[in-house]
Amino acid sequence: MIEVDRLEKTYGFARALKGISFSVRKGEVVGFLGPNGAGKSTTMKILTGYLLPTGGRASVDGLDVVDRSLEVRRRIGYLPESTPLYGEMRVDDYLSFCAEIRGVPRGRRRKAIERAVELCGLARVTGKNIVELSKGYRQRVGLAQAIVHEPPVLILDEPTSGLDPNQIVEVRKLIERLGAEHTVVLSTHYLQEVEKSCSRVIIVHQGEIVADGTRDQLIASRPAGGLRARVRGPEAAVLAQCAELLPGCPVTVVHRSEQAVDYRLDVGDGAAPVEEALSRLVVKNGWALLELNRERPSLEDVFRSLTLGSEQEVARA
Repeated sequence: MIEVDRLEKTYGFARALKGISFSVRKGEVVGFLGPNGAGKSTTMKILTGYLLPTGGRASVDGLDVVDRSLEVRRRIGYLPESTPLYGEMRVDDYLSFCAEIRGVPRGRRRKAIERAVELCGLARVTGKNIVELSKGYRQRVGLAQAIVHEPPVLILDEPTSGLDPNQIVEVRKLIERLGAEHTVVLSTHYLQEVEKSCSRVIIVHQGEIVADGTRDQLIASRPAGGLRARVRGPEAAVLAQCAELLPGCPVTVVHRSEQAVDYRLDVGDGAAPVEEALSRLVVKNGWALLELNRERPSLEDVFRSLTLGSEQEVARA
């Protein structure tokens, strides 16, 4: 449904996009993840016809976003970061207006509005002026205007920005429902939002794509973390013999209880031999090994490793 090929965008001397390429298949819900200023909103604006690219090309449903811009926009529902609402209008009047300017035929308009209202949970507020609504409901109205013409593609730019935790959960559930009927690109810098809603993640940083895959694929691409062991035995002896067994491998206590002590061993990647050696050590000394597992990196670890280092270098410079 979406093809992006070596897309570039320059603002004066600043390169917002540096030749990014990706594709989105029909029915996917893709999280476009990155820190502020990474190029997410610029990409969304090019795909929706708000900006012209400096180089490269992009297409939606096989239509070039520059050469066939109007046809592309008919196939897209767009929720920009600042929701485009007219506060003095009633919700139902506003959605009727959006359906009309989006070209929904008069005979289908009522059903299209009813569908958007039902999907977005707006039945209680259709007779209210938009200015009277909470921010969470205003965001729902913004989503309703994006789907009222039943587009095959939804592009949502920071849809939960500025919402409180309860409103975020409500909007996130709504996005999950919309994902069952639409191809969705969700631009955000909230990791939890991507983990809950998206089948695939694209991480962009400083105008470049630095990772693309499912959550599990991205996590599997990173080195495993430390080793966690819960041992019932004399703490001083455990620490001393672990240090002797694994020279150069830091061993720290992370939790103590009456039953056992939790240790973290910073062992790098060679898990299996270390686990075997530690198990033999515990058995030999007559201690009890209650738990032994490898710490797995999280999506946050992946994100930070791909985006944090270069920012720190810039700050130091």
